[in-house]
Amino acid sequence: MRTVRIGAGAGFSGDRIEPAVELAERGELDYLVFECLAERTIALAQQARRADPDKGYDPLLDRRMRAVLPAAARNGVSIVTNMGAANPLAAARRIAAIAAELGLPSLKIAAVVGDDVLAALMAVDAEIAEIGAPLSRLGTRVVSANAYLGADAIVTALRAGANVVVTGRTADPALFLGPLIHAFGWRQDDWARLGAGALAGHLLECAGQISGGYFADPPLKSVAGLARLGFPLAEVDEAGGLVVTKLAGSGGAITAATCKEQLLYEIHDPAAYLQPDVIADFSAVVIEEIAPDRVRVSGATGRARPPTLKVSVGYLDGWIGEGQISYAGTGAEARGRLALDIVAERLALTGAAISPLRCDLIGVDALHGARGGSAYEVRARAVGCAGSAIEAARIGEEVEALYTNGPAGGGGVMKSVREVVAVGSAYLRRELAPAEVQFVESDR
Repeated sequence: MRTVRIGAGAGFSGDRIEPAVELAERGELDYLVFECLAERTIALAQQARRADPDKGYDPLLDRRMRAVLPAAARNGVSIVTNMGAANPLAAARRIAAIAAELGLPSLKIAAVVGDDVLAALMAVDAEIAEIGAPLSRLGTRVVSANAYLGADAIVTALRAGANVVVTGRTADPALFLGPLIHAFGWRQDDWARLGAGALAGHLLECAGQISGGYFADPPLKSVAGLARLGFPLAEVDEAGGLVVTKLAGSGGAITAATCKEQLLYEIHDPAAYLQPDVIADFSAVVIEEIAPDRVRVSGATGRARPPTLKVSVGYLDGWIGEGQISYAGTGAEARGRLALDIVAERLALTGAAISPLRCDLIGVDALHGARGGSAYEVRARAVGCAGSAIEAARIGEEVEALYTNGPAGGGGVMKSVREVVAVGSAYLRRELAPAEVQFVESDR
């Protein structure tokens, strides 16, 4: 039975680069997938594109492509990535320019566009689930609306001979499912195989998480070699069976336990994992270790895909102001609490429009509440929301004023103001989000 080898080159935008290069060089891969796009990331990318029409793609695209393209081209590895973010076509053009600069043979680079559905979403005035109100309620605060596309356009691009496929907002498993559909000729209504392919994508999409990176929790769960963590690859057969593994000599571990944790990661209902290509069912999945760093996963299936696509909506939602200051030595915790009390009282006295305001002693009560005892060093943090940057800045100003107007021994003040890009969810009929493939050729 034919087997396809597909590797994970990244699990988020700022992920390490060298494990992907190692996979391209030594992994004997057919495909290498870079999953780099989170919900908030694309809203920020849309803002970058508004500022510069030639930007809006992943900021590490240049470094990644320069590092991995030579080995990928030399070894016949096709690349699929969502590093196009808010501007896949500009990303494709940039990849073509990089390939030319590297003196590579002519590469066929495909951009998948069509996930930007703001106009379509506005036309139907779709409801934003998190606020229980229509899109129009947000007015001019809306930054972006991007649909989670499926694997269809990726398959189209690969069938047309693309060496590199760069997308915008695409469902994470679809980045892996597209190459599998293309390689095996799966029908796009073969729900059982599509469910199995979605499982392969889900297991690989976070890269180093399944290799032990997010799993490690010493001493209960010790993982060796995390500084040299190897990213995973899967050997997938045409029936949808797969073995998850990593390169010999790389750090980390692929075990039944790491695979089980990744299987359950971000899954609401294992029997109904809604994807644009299929409703995957992982409820009968079997995971078994067959050798060191080799885990067989089987039993996934699926049923007909949903009639709608999920849409990630980015919108401006005010400003956050923050200030931090440290105290150490005898009485540090008491001085830290006094400092925060002063900041809260000052903001109230001066009429600062901050709501809500949160004050924590990091390492003492910031995550789980007060736990008793007395800390020898603390980091006092005040943070709150405001309607303007000027109001938000008042929090940091009051924290800074503690240098001479607060408890003794404060130091290391940090203050910041940042605009909030919130993310909401909506749903759109799939026929209102048609995907399109555009090709860019690299020069010889």
